[in-house]
Amino acid sequence: MRKIVLAAFAASAALALSACGQKAEEAPADAAADAAATATEAAATATDAAATASDAAVDAAGSATEAAADAAATATDAAAAAAGAAEDAAKKM
Repeated sequence: MRKIVLAAFAASAALALSACGQKAEEAPADAAADAAATATEAAATATDAAATASDAAVDAAGSATEAAADAAATATDAAAAAAGAAEDAAKKM
């Protein structure tokens, strides 16, 4: 998200600075259009990168949830086995 905002700000700043130049050195409309196209392309790339990062975060969260569930099940099984062993030991005494 920051990259998108940064790209938009950079494009706006570039256009603003080009407008402040001397009249003899004004940027042609084609250069401004190219700058706008470049900014749009950069924003699209940043959006794609953000979507990819978001997908990776969702996948990582899902994997972490599954791992936590597996660990909880293993701990429950171990506790049940320990309780059973303790009962057996108590009966033998």
